[in-house]
Amino acid sequence: MPSLNDILNYNKSFVENKLYEPYVTTKFPDKRIVILTCMDTRLVEMLPKSMNLKNGDVKIVKSAGAVINHPFGGIMRSLIVAVYELQADEIYVIGHHDCGMSSIQTDKILEKMTARGVDPRVFDVLKNSGIEVEEWLEGFSDVKESVLHSVDMIRSHPLMIPEVPVHGLIIDPHTGKLDLVTDGNIDKK
Repeated sequence: MPSLNDILNYNKSFVENKLYEPYVTTKFPDKRIVILTCMDTRLVEMLPKSMNLKNGDVKIVKSAGAVINHPFGGIMRSLIVAVYELQADEIYVIGHHDCGMSSIQTDKILEKMTARGVDPRVFDVLKNSGIEVEEWLEGFSDVKESVLHSVDMIRSHPLMIPEVPVHGLIIDPHTGKLDLVTDGNIDKK
């Protein structure tokens, strides 16, 4: 595992040797697309390569499971900013098979939190404040349903215009094969 010093030393060389030059682009996506996908490590390079995308082509927003769990949270804000401010004309929600969020056990996460020092009373305080931590951490059992849930949240958002196609896909993290779940050009609300 690289340490912070290893990363900073490499970065110094990266900048001094101008290794950044092949990646120079603008903040606007050349293909006018924003993608919401999972933070899974297997997708870091696989997803863009499987879609023939290069640096500068798209905006990529990542969350655990490609899930939007609040209509006015950071994920939705990022998508709205991409559309209205950064010239994205299409949104792709891309889940994947074998997602860690499909097998998550919230009770185990809570145990790990307390084992690492979170005071168990914090869960009661949050619950009394109206925050159900177990529900907030909850995953999904069906990736297709999860993708459709996120697509529907975007399509039905009061600040999203219906002219923006919202597509839903599932990628195989081993082969890069994309399966279409919903075509935002056809399946609009």
